[in-house]
Amino acid sequence: MIENELSKKIIGCAIEVHKHLGPGLLESAYQECLYYELQQVGLKVQKEKPMPIVYKEVKLDHGYRIDLLVEEKVVIEIKTVEAFNDVHTAQVLTYLKLGNYKLGLLFNFQVSILKNGIKRLIN
Repeated sequence: MIENELSKKIIGCAIEVHKHLGPGLLESAYQECLYYELQQVGLKVQKEKPMPIVYKEVKLDHGYRIDLLVEEKVVIEIKTVEAFNDVHTAQVLTYLKLGNYKLGLLFNFQVSILKNGIKRLIN
């Protein structure tokens, strides 16, 4: 499945989670529920995937973790913030570059309508 098809499925699952829970919970709650929904539609999902930094052939594990990685292709970062800022975007772009992934989805579940809390990022 290509990234665009995955993106549609992932966004559908995120909307389902937001419909049931609404805004106001911790990021970890949305992460667990989205993880569950993605598995229910048959997608391979990794939770809290370690993202080491490689510097001059040295692998440094500094505790960076991708919230969810779907089908080894799409990075998902979950936030519950008033609004996205440049740091959130930079974080996803960094994960995309370090892991050589093409597509990242940044979700902000702290909105009344989830479509207003989705940012699609491409490497």
